[in-house]
Amino acid sequence: MIKRIWILTLAAILMQSCGTLASSPPPTVVPASTEILVPSETPPPTVPLAPPTETPIPTITSTPLPAAERVLIVSFDGLRPDAISAAEMNNVMALMQSGAYTLTAQTIMPSVTLPSHASMLVGTCPAKHIVRWNEYVPQNGYALGTDIFDLAQAAGMQTAMVVGKEKLRQVTEPGSTDFFEFIDETDKIKDTSTVEQLAIGQIQQGFDLMFVHFPNGDLSGHENGWMSREQLSVYRRDDRLFGLILQALKNKSMYENTMIIVTSDHGGHDTTHGYNIPDDMTIPWIISGPGIVPIGQLSTQVFTMDTAATAAFALGLPLPAEWDGAPVYEAFGMPVDEFRKSGCGY
Repeated sequence: MIKRIWILTLAAILMQSCGTLASSPPPTVVPASTEILVPSETPPPTVPLAPPTETPIPTITSTPLPAAERVLIVSFDGLRPDAISAAEMNNVMALMQSGAYTLTAQTIMPSVTLPSHASMLVGTCPAKHIVRWNEYVPQNGYALGTDIFDLAQAAGMQTAMVVGKEKLRQVTEPGSTDFFEFIDETDKIKDTSTVEQLAIGQIQQGFDLMFVHFPNGDLSGHENGWMSREQLSVYRRDDRLFGLILQALKNKSMYENTMIIVTSDHGGHDTTHGYNIPDDMTIPWIISGPGIVPIGQLSTQVFTMDTAATAAFALGLPLPAEWDGAPVYEAFGMPVDEFRKSGCGY
């Protein structure tokens, strides 16, 4: 009896095993190169990784501002902003269209040639550079403070000043300029060259920072009156001479890498200037060249001291802490500096 029960039990076990094997699906054949997933492992991403030969996704970084190889600062003495169009100064207007500008920049008091140019190139108000006289007085020395030419010289740059009045020598010490020459029609000496010819000569030799000063608009204003037909004719002629300088830069393949700032020392009214009135205090300020965004009219209030600071910024030079001017960042496509200094407090 026990033997029969044992035989029946063994037969039942064999039958159950046969049924289980019959109901199981056939095994899946997995290629040797395919990884078998274990249920407890995290499945791989559905998007395959890019092969090493593919170009990686670029990292977004800020683009550095194009650095100017050189800076040319041009001052048309006595130029009121409204004289630019009235005199048909086409070369100046072309720079306005290709760059950034303001026709409401402000100069300093006293709004006369030597103190104003000192503030323009030293970057400070008269209280700091102490130049308040307006004649060539060698015994008075030079403007105090570190000017744009001092900075450029310290950096090993080639500097030049070509001016139409000898008194502008007192803006900076002779050691700060590799070349200085003046053409002064008021000194009764017949000059053998002209402002534009001297400037073109420096272009031929090469420069990093150059200041060019056209004096005759101011001289005509004193003689014939501001905005007179005679004065406008002089500015029109000076603009054509300025065009020769621009062409010389192009001929030397230097134009595209040169930042150009066009401005003035003061305006004028009747046959004079020097007063704290809009006609005398308001000047044009135009900038064009590498790194400058052609935005047209600036919203920033520009002061003449900003010329030195903007030139230093473009050349990668340090800005002295005592400077009252600041770079016109808006012209470079940067946010307007809301904390910039507000002139000399006039």
